[in-house]
Order: sequence, then structure tokens, then C-alpha cells
Amino acid sequence: MKNEPIATILIVDDYPDNLRSLAAILTIEGYKVRKAISGKVALETIRSQPPDLILLDIRMPDMDGYQVCLTLKSSPIICDIPVIFLSALDDTASKVKSFSVGGADYISKPFHAEEVIARVENQLRIQKLSQQLIDKNARLQEEIKIRQDVQEKLEKAHFNLEKQARDLRVTNHKLQEALAQLQLTQTEIQQQNEILLQSTQREQEKAQILEETLAKLKYTQSQLIQNEKISALGRMVAGIAHEINNPVSFIHGNIFYVNDYFKNLIELIKFYQKTYPDPTPVIKEIESRIDLEFLIEDSEKLIKSMAVGSQRIQEIVLSLKNFSRQNESELKSVDIHENIDNTLMILQHRLKAVGDRPQIEVIKDYSQLPKINCYAGQLNQVFMNLLSNAIDAVETQPSPRRISIHTALISNLKLLDTVSYATLKIKDNHHQEHNCQSLIIMIADNGQGMSKEIQKNIFEPFFTTKPVGRGTGLGLSISHQIVVEKHGGKLSCISAPGYGSTFIVEIPICA
Repeated sequence: MKNEPIATILIVDDYPDNLRSLAAILTIEGYKVRKAISGKVALETIRSQPPDLILLDIRMPDMDGYQVCLTLKSSPIICDIPVIFLSALDDTASKVKSFSVGGADYISKPFHAEEVIARVENQLRIQKLSQQLIDKNARLQEEIKIRQDVQEKLEKAHFNLEKQARDLRVTNHKLQEALAQLQLTQTEIQQQNEILLQSTQREQEKAQILEETLAKLKYTQSQLIQNEKISALGRMVAGIAHEINNPVSFIHGNIFYVNDYFKNLIELIKFYQKTYPDPTPVIKEIESRIDLEFLIEDSEKLIKSMAVGSQRIQEIVLSLKNFSRQNESELKSVDIHENIDNTLMILQHRLKAVGDRPQIEVIKDYSQLPKINCYAGQLNQVFMNLLSNAIDAVETQPSPRRISIHTALISNLKLLDTVSYATLKIKDNHHQEHNCQSLIIMIADNGQGMSKEIQKNIFEPFFTTKPVGRGTGLGLSISHQIVVEKHGGKLSCISAPGYGSTFIVEIPICA
């Protein structure tokens, strides 16, 4: 915090001692502190000079903290200021009410300096990250608008070219009529026709070239927009993962110490029970009220659950950091299985069971592979496109809904006469003579499959079978370009109606 710009914090409490204590703690940390001794004074201060954060006591005369917070959140100008409630009330109902009226956090009295600083820093960090996300989204929308304007100009230019082509055809027609009316010799007529034919062919060739150029421009523009979106998303994901990683690592590292401390306290309690088997009535009443045995048993489970949860968050953060390597343009040696697993981790929310929708089963059949030199970020994009399409294919299917992933390093690929799976066999051939092998990645689903007519166009730009708004028609086209042009490989598909689809990525590897 000390390296960042100073934030302004308003403390609202009717006890001067609390005001002085909190102000001293926060001033030492470099914050600018303002104080208010009542809810009405606080609201006047907030409206005149809005702070970055509010520490608000609940119990105050005239106007309690709940009323102050409700009034604050009803104003569109100051409703986004985070509020941390301060109270000696430590019951669940008070905490729930604090969050229901718009509170962002809750600190119980007597408070500890470390807890106050940690919660204040956390809320200011969340506020800063939210504002950064809003700013980035605004910039992205502005860029999209600029590109849309460019696209409109291109379409207008295409319309003008089509008009010119129509005018040329009309001119040619008039010329032919004029030539028919002329009484020229047969030789002159043939010469004129030949000249006219050559001119028409040249114009047609020019028109064809212009149409192809426009199509390429449109495809390039869409690809640039798509790459910009992915690049912006990668930068945002990397930033969020970095910000989350530090506090999660702190929590995960301290859970084990908390567990040790808790075991020591339990050991001490049991020793007291053994040494003093007949506790006083007050102690018995407290034990009965807190249900000591259940508390000991449930606390151990709670700590274990927290350890598992923090470990899970660390794994997700690591996957996000690995997947966000979208801007890497150089060849790198990577673990293909790790890239696939990172992509599956990001798509986990679409694979889990939700409501009446059963989960999608993922079967991984990984062979032992060495690290592969490739464009890691671009291959991540290929895996994301293929796996997202596989999920779309089985999402509306009844159980079982299954996606299979096979990898192999072979010298020859033989595809059997099947439409949902393929068999890999290794045979000696010219690849072995040149010490070359192929990395094979097969992603299969048991969806409805595709007809041959659809398969002919799946790698064409802007071709999609998805409803309007759900697909751009660029995913498979970009994936094909990455595999074929960037890695010198092949991307093919085996499918038939009712038998699912299998996409095969083949990347050559030569020693």
C-alpha cells in the first residue's frame, strides 16, 4: 500500500476512543483518514467529499450503521463506495444483515490492527481491480467500434465495385449492340470481337481479383478482432491470476500452522479434562452451549476443507497463468498434456453437472510424450476451439455425454473405417528413414455428428452451423491456419450423422 497512491478512508463511530485508535492504525499505513461521530455527519461528509472506503459502526444514536449504509447505496453517485461494518455484535444475524444492506465486509470488536489493515487493503484492491476491468472493457468496446467502422467502409467500397461491374456489363452490352449494327467486313467484325473479348476477360479477372481481395480483407479483419479479444483476455487473466495468487498462497501456507495450533489447543483441553474430571457448573454450561465435542470434530473437518479449497484455487490460478500465454510468438518447448489439461481446467464450468443437466465425462488416453517445440499460446487457442466445439456438440445430448482425448507419437497414422474413433498403428516407413515422427492429438465426442456436405466447409472462414450470436465461424478456420501454416501439420475431421465427430491434429516432429 505504501508504494501506491494514498487512499482516503472515512471512519464513522460515536466513540472517540475508537475513532482515535482506528485513525492511528490507518495513518501509520499511509492512508488519509477522515472521522465522523454520527451517521448524519458521515452522510454530509460523504456527499461533499466522497472517500475511497468507509469504516462504519453499527450501533450509533439517531441513525445506526444499517440506515447510513441503506441511504448511501440508494444514491447513484456514492453507491459504489465499499463499506466495512464495525460492531461488537458477533452473531450471524448481525453479519447477514450487514451484507444484505450493502456492506462489503465485517470487522468484530475488539478489532486487531492486522485484521483491520488486511481487510482495508483487500477492499481497496478489489475496488481498484474492478475499476481497471471497467476501463479495459471500455477501451475494448472503443476498438471494436473502430473496426466496425472500417468494416462498414469496406462493405461500401465492395458495393461501389459491384456497381462499377454492373456498369461495365451494361457498357459491354451496348457495345455489342453497336457492333451488330455496323456493316463492317467479316474480318473487321472478328477483330473487334476479339478485342472486346480480351477486354471483357481482363475486366472479369480484375473483378475476380477484387472480390478475392475483399474476402481476404474481411477474413483478416475478423481474425485481427478475434486475436485482439484473445490477447486482451489473456492479459486480463494473467493480471487477475497474479493478484489472486499472493493472498491464496498466504492462506494456503498458514492453514497448516492453524491446524497445528488447533491440535495443540485440543490437546490442552483434553489434558484439562483428564486432570480436572469434575468441572465447575459454569464450565459445564459453556461446554453444553458450544457443544464442545461437535466443535472439535467439525473444526478439524473445516480446516481440511479449507486446505483442499485453497489447493484447488492454486491449481486454477496456475492453469490460468499457463493458458494466458497467448502473446508468445516464439517457439517453445512445452508439455502438450499440460496445455490440454489447462484448457480443460478453464472449461471445467461447462463440464460439471448443473441442475437437470448431467456432467460431461472426459476420457483422457495420454501416451508418453516428450516436450514439443511449438507456438504454445496458439496451440492453446486450437485446443480451446476444438474442446469448446465438442462441448457444444454433446451439451444437448442425453447421457452418456462423453469427450475422449487421445495422444500419441507415431511414425504412421492409419485411420480405420469408423466415424467416432480412430485406431493408431505404428509401421516402418520413410518417416523413420528421415528420423521424423508425428504428434497426434485426437478429440472425439459422441454428439450428433456432421454430414459430408457440412464437413466440406467446416474449415472455411465464417462458416458455422451454430445459431446467430453463438458462433463467428472463425474458430476452426483459425485453428486450421495455426496447425497447417504455423506448424506444418494437418487438421482433419471424421464424422457422420449419429456417430459423433473426431478431430485429428497432426504435427510433424523431426530430430
